[in-house]
Formats: sequence, structure tokens, C-alpha cells
Amino acid sequence: MAQLTLPQLERHLYAAADILRGKMDAAQYQDYIFGMLFLKRASDQFDVAQAALVKKLVAEGKSQEQAERISEARGAYKAHEFYVPQESRWSTIVGKSRTEPAEALNVALAQLENHNHQALDGVLSYISFTESRGGNTKLTKPVIQQLIDHFSEYRLSNEDFEFPDLLGYAYEYLIGEFADEGGKKGGQFYTPRSVIRMMNQLVKPQSGMSVYDPCCGSAGMLILAKEYVQDHGGDESHLSVYGQEDNGSAWAMARMNLLMHGVADGVIHHGDTLADPQHVQGGQLQRFDRILTNPPFAQNYRRAGMKFAERMGYGWTPELGKKADLMFIQHVLAVLEADGVAASVMPHGVLFRGGEEQKIRRQIIEEGRLEAVIGIGPNVFYGTGIPACILVLRGRDGAPEGRRDGVLFINADREVTAGRTQNLLEAQHAEKIVSAYESWNEIPGFARVVKVSELAQNDYNLNIRRYVDNTPAPEPQDVRAHLYGGVPRSEIAARKAQFDAFGIEPEGALFRLRDGDPEYVDFLSEGYEATAARIPGLAQEREVVLGRAFHTWWREHREQLAKLPVHRQKSQTREELLTTFVAALKPVGVLDSNQLAGAAAAWWFDAKNDLDVLMAKNFKGLIDGWVRSIASAFEEPSAKADAKTKARYRAAMRKAREHRLVPELIPAYVKQLETAEALVAKLDAEVKAGSPPKKTSKAGQGDGVDEEDEEDLDLTQVLPPEELTALKKKQREAKLDLAEIKASFVRKLSEAADELTPAQAQEVVLGFLNADLFARMARFIAADRRALVDVFRRWGLKYAVTMADLEQERESSAKRLQGYLEELGYA
Repeated sequence: MAQLTLPQLERHLYAAADILRGKMDAAQYQDYIFGMLFLKRASDQFDVAQAALVKKLVAEGKSQEQAERISEARGAYKAHEFYVPQESRWSTIVGKSRTEPAEALNVALAQLENHNHQALDGVLSYISFTESRGGNTKLTKPVIQQLIDHFSEYRLSNEDFEFPDLLGYAYEYLIGEFADEGGKKGGQFYTPRSVIRMMNQLVKPQSGMSVYDPCCGSAGMLILAKEYVQDHGGDESHLSVYGQEDNGSAWAMARMNLLMHGVADGVIHHGDTLADPQHVQGGQLQRFDRILTNPPFAQNYRRAGMKFAERMGYGWTPELGKKADLMFIQHVLAVLEADGVAASVMPHGVLFRGGEEQKIRRQIIEEGRLEAVIGIGPNVFYGTGIPACILVLRGRDGAPEGRRDGVLFINADREVTAGRTQNLLEAQHAEKIVSAYESWNEIPGFARVVKVSELAQNDYNLNIRRYVDNTPAPEPQDVRAHLYGGVPRSEIAARKAQFDAFGIEPEGALFRLRDGDPEYVDFLSEGYEATAARIPGLAQEREVVLGRAFHTWWREHREQLAKLPVHRQKSQTREELLTTFVAALKPVGVLDSNQLAGAAAAWWFDAKNDLDVLMAKNFKGLIDGWVRSIASAFEEPSAKADAKTKARYRAAMRKAREHRLVPELIPAYVKQLETAEALVAKLDAEVKAGSPPKKTSKAGQGDGVDEEDEEDLDLTQVLPPEELTALKKKQREAKLDLAEIKASFVRKLSEAADELTPAQAQEVVLGFLNADLFARMARFIAADRRALVDVFRRWGLKYAVTMADLEQERESSAKRLQGYLEELGYA
């Protein structure tokens, strides 16, 4: 059986949710989906392990019967390996599903937990297919049966995946989709992964360290900490992860998420972190090297009965009024190692609220525990449209030398990309923020180090705009230029860097000198709009230089990607490509370091899964996986699917047909398909135009016309019956031809992929990677070029028409009006 690709598995899991969508909301059905997925995965992986054990025992001299009997015992497997008892195996569940499917699933969950209590204690008991728990809607037998049948379609063992952590990525995808559907509820357990990756860049976890999240939700912070270590060449298996989560469903999800990612030693406790922190050693709170967290905003808490109350040594916020935010920060500071670093998402209120919160802030700052305050744009987090911030905190040792007498403020609320429902903090935004944090220098309108003495003068108010105001400067208005014309050379000088980036000398190419007026220049006689239209052409020479530098860099470094399946040094390759890319292209001057680093980082992240497949399956295997993903998109939805699901399937089919591999491998087919589609569209239009309007027997009904309105219709296009019949025959034949062409799509694509040699497959993949990176870079260039044209046009709108011009136009209009009045005899 062909191995599953990530898009295939994502579609498969999302289709499982389709079965329940509409019957309940995402916050309810996610438990059922995750529980069944976990069962199926555990059973399939155990089947592989059991078969391997039987084969080994037979090879050692045991009979087949003896080997099979031994393989059924728990003791035949290592303690940390999952053992799946007979009641929990998928074959048993399928066998019982025709009578009591819900009971079969409940027994399977319970027995799986009982036989793996160390890894699963309490995790699966939150899921019940027979009871309504936590507001969940009880499922009917037909629906449960449909789910079981759906999950039976694919085997989910490691042998069935095209790269090792494929199921982990698919699980993360599903969590994200549920968070997107769940809205505010989804935001309670899910932090956008782009934000978490940036937070990891800030604190830099390393192999051998411990990482902790006191409000871990679905464990995304901990999983991406391991990903960061792996991406930077470390051994992620030596990174210890710890967490605590109060919501039972989210806690179970976190435990399963870690196991899906192959993390069996993560320690995730269930409970309220403020009231009862559970990571304790020798009667003392355990300490951690790195802490990453996104605590729930605006919570209340109870001081009475709180364990380890000494954590709150900086003070107590009001118990009511939903102001527990700084209590979470104090907990983080209390459990951070002396040389540790933490990053926590917080609402902006913690930065400026008065009373007890102001006192807590003062002590944290005076003790050097707050290193940076980073403002994040609005509508990035699920469940809230308000902007948030990230606090970077230090252990008792404080910040490193050179960073101890101040707090870095970064105002990054403009560093987002607008999305349909959520704004996105993308890789280029994260690179800019992290670069500013690491450089610890002032960047006008973006970053500034503020001395503690200045913070004290402002009563420890940490409102970001107070220190870093990124409000755009007002458009300058030169009164003299408005009156007499010309463009102030001072305004042009202020935009020098923008013009220099594209190698344009504005006073030579866009303006002419103004006689006797050295402080101003004039627009060219062609008019400012014509000049503005020429700016892209003037910028092209420098852009060509950048393009040549890009292709030179690619030729010099493509071999690192070409040999990735051999040397398998993914982290070293990433570091080399990102570093040399910036070094090679920055001297051209068109794009700055942040833009180049952001383009490269975003490109690498987008290609991450393909690179995993590349290392595991080589270039030919990667293309084969693309073909399988495209083919799987042409699977028909269930007959019971609703209109929304069917529409999503049709959209997936269109997207698959537009995959860039298609025109690359079968360009002749694409041309044939487009020709056939164009012919059908043409014939459809001709048949519609040539057909007589349908009559209706009752006014206002049907899709025809009333008899009394027939005389008003234009019937000149209507064809004679014999011509219309012939045209309809052509239409039917064209549609049949189109259907045959479409039916051969997957076959032709598969045949073309099979014919590729390994060298040709390598060229195709590297060509795509090259084009993707160049396109990323080109988007920055295009945005900067548009900004340059806009600057010039604003000068034209301001200064091209002077006061004298307006007065002259007024006088001309007055004369014309006087002439009209005289002609009419009114003057």
C-alpha cells in the first residue's frame, strides 16, 4: 500500500470531523475525533510491532503458535512501549461495531488506558461514546458506525507514513482547524504556532534543558520547543518538557498530542496552576530552564488555600475583577532557574494598571527580572481581537551584562498580515522582532531600550506607545510649494533611502532644477503621473542586479539541498542557506536584512514538510508523494455529505488540478484540457443564446417568460430547430470529450511522474524551491516599489497644482460663466 502523504492524512482527519459537523460544535466533537484517532493509531502501530515480534520469535526457533501466544502477553514488550489488549484492537472494535459501537469504543479506551497507565492514566476517561459529558452531545449508533468505517479506510502505523512525524503534524493541523472553528473556546487551548515559534526564538531552548508551560493547553509550546531544538541541530530527545493544564479536555488533548509526536516522557499534570502547582520536588517547587506560556486572560483566583503562596512575594492583585494576569507572571518567576529565560503572552492591561499591579511591576523591574516588552498586533490570537504583548523574563541572575539597566520595548503591532478571520504573524515579522531583541539597539518607531530611571519617573507605566510610538509622521505640507509650485528638496532628501534602494537619483530622473530656487525642484514637463508610471522601469536595472545575485547565490548553494537525502544535515543546511542568502543579497541594497532573513525563513518553513519527505524518500519519492496527494483530492465525498462539505471537496479538486507539478509534467494535457473546457463553455453559451425562451403557464413562475411579454423579447439570436439540434449534439460530444480528458488526469500525471529519472526529479524539485524563494523575495520588492511610486504621487497631488493655477482656473471659469449668462440674456 502506498504511504500516506500529509495532505492525504489531513483531508482524511478533517473528513472525520465532517461526519459530526452540524450535529455539535467543534469544542464538543474534537474529543470524539481525537479519541478515535488515538485508538486507531495505537492499534495499527501495535499490529506492526506484534507482527515483528512474532517473526523474530519464529526466526529464533519458536513455532508460529508459540510465537503468537507470547506476542499476546504484556511482558513481551518494553515498559515504555504501548501495549494494546485484544479489546482495544481495531479489528475487535470493527467486529462489535454492528451491534454496540459506542460500548465497544468505551471498553477499548478503558482497556488501553488500564494496560498503559503510566502514559495514559486518566487521559482517555474524559471521552465517552455512551454518555453526555461536559456538555457533549450523545452520538447515535449510525453516526458512530460511520466514524468507525471512516477511520478504517487507512492504516496509521509509522510504516504507512512518508516521513516519521507525519501523524504529529496532522494532529497539530486538526487542533488548529478545531481552534479556528471553535472561536473563543478554541483560543482557550490553542496559541497560533507562528507566535510560539517566535517565542522559542526569543528564549532559545537547548538540548539538555527543561521547558515548562504552566497553562499548556494542547501542549503546542512544548512540542514546538522540541522542534526548535531539532531545527537548530540539537537532540530534541534530551529536552525535558513539563506542563500543567486546568481544563480536563485540553489536558487530555495535550497528553495525546505529545504521544502522537513520539514524546512519551513529557510530564503534564492536571489542575489549577495558581491554586495548586503540581510540579514539586522534595517539597519545593520544581525549577525550569525555559518557560513558555500563554495563560488565560482576565481570570479570577482565590488566595485562601493557595499552595506555595510564597510565590506571590511581589504582592497580590485583587482576587475579583479578573486581574489574575500578574499572578501567573509571579508563578513563572518563582519557578524559573536563576539563569533561566521565560516568555509569556499577556494582555496589555498588565503594563499600565495601577494599584497593587503597579507595585508588583515596580519590584519586578527593580530586581531586573523584566528584560523586554513586545507588543503584538491585534486579532492574532483566537478568541480575542485585542492586541496582546509578550513579556521576556529572567531568573534571579537577571539579564546578561549590558542589558541590566533598562527594559527593551518593541512596538510590533504593525507586524502582521491581514487574514480572512485572523491576522497572521508570519516568519518575516518574527525575524524582525527577534533581530531587534538580539541587537538590543534603538530602531526609530520600532524598538527602544528604556532606562529604569525613566520607567520610575513614569510610575512604572509600561504602556508601549509611551516609549515607542510608531504612529506614522504627518504628511509634510510646504506652504510655499502649495503657493508657487515645486517640490521641497528637504522632502526628497527624507526619502533618499527609498530611492537609493532602487538606484534612482530623483533629482536627475524624476525632477528638473528650478531656476533661481535652489531649495525646490520642478516636476518634468510630461506631468507627474507620466513620471510616476516610469518609476518601475527606472527601478528595473537594480532589480535585475538583485536577480542576478540571487541566481548566483543559488548556483553556489543548491548542492546543499541536492545532497540533503545523502548527508541528512537539515539544521546545518538551514543555517548555511539562511546566513549566506542575507550575506549575498544585502549588498545589492534593494532589500534590508530583515526582509531577506524573513523571506528565507518563511521559505524554509513552507518547505519543511517536503524536506522531511526528501530526506526520507529522495527527490523521486517526494514527487510520487505529490502525485498521491493530488490523486487523493479526486476522491468523491460521502453521499451523506452536506453542501458545505461537497463544496470543500470540489475546491480541493480544483486546487489539486492547479498544482504546479501538473503543467511541469503534462503541459500538453493541460493545453488539451483548457481547449476542451473553452469549447464546452463556448457551446454552452451558443446553445443558451440560440434556444427559444421557455414559456410558463403562470406568470411569475418557472424560468421562462409570460406570453404577454413575448413580443418584447429579442428573438433574433434564436436558431432554427434543426440548427439548434445540431448545436446541442456538438455540445454533448464536447462534454463527453471533456469528461474523458478529466478522467485520464490522474493516470497521465502518474505516468509522467513514473517516467522521470532521478536526475530529472531532482531538477523539478529544486526548480520549485528556487521559484518559491525568488517569489518570496519578489513580494518584498514589489511592495517597496509600490511604496516608492506612492511617495512620488503624493508629491504630485500636493504640489503639482499651485495656488496661482487654482486662481487662474477660477478666473477662466468665471469668464466662461459670464459668457453663458450673456448668451442667455442675464447679463
